[in-house]
Amino acid sequence: MAEDTQVTWLTQEAHDRLTNELEQLSGPARIEIAKRIEQAREEGDLKENGGYHAAKDEQGKIEARIRQLTQLLRTAQVGETPVSHGVVEPGVVVTAVVAGGEERFLLGSREIAGNADLDVYSEQSPLGTAVLGLEIGEKTTYTAPNGRDITVEITNVETFEG
Repeated sequence: MAEDTQVTWLTQEAHDRLTNELEQLSGPARIEIAKRIEQAREEGDLKENGGYHAAKDEQGKIEARIRQLTQLLRTAQVGETPVSHGVVEPGVVVTAVVAGGEERFLLGSREIAGNADLDVYSEQSPLGTAVLGLEIGEKTTYTAPNGRDITVEITNVETFEG
């Protein structure tokens, strides 16, 4: 399987938050889950040991998140939130009429948004690819994963205040 070497833009705040999460998962969280697995093993028969299976499942999720964060941080480009100039680019909030309905979303990595209550579309998503580089007032059409052609008109581009 080829590794995705796509660069991900992150704010310094998002980078710091993700670095701290990786440190927590790689250290204390790994130690804690290993202790829980060992305690569950000591209870005996592993086939019917729900605590053991739950801990192993959690361990798998932790390890997957560690791999995800490691890759993301390895390819991250850290910078300031881009100031909107009316052009759709990674890290801005876009308002657009998509298939007849208005949508407001952040273009970029979900990790940038943090706790912001915004939909997030990757630059590599069909919608993200279609709108990247467009200016306010411009229209385009893209093909959705279901094969439908969808019209998009950019109505606003603003600086992300996350």
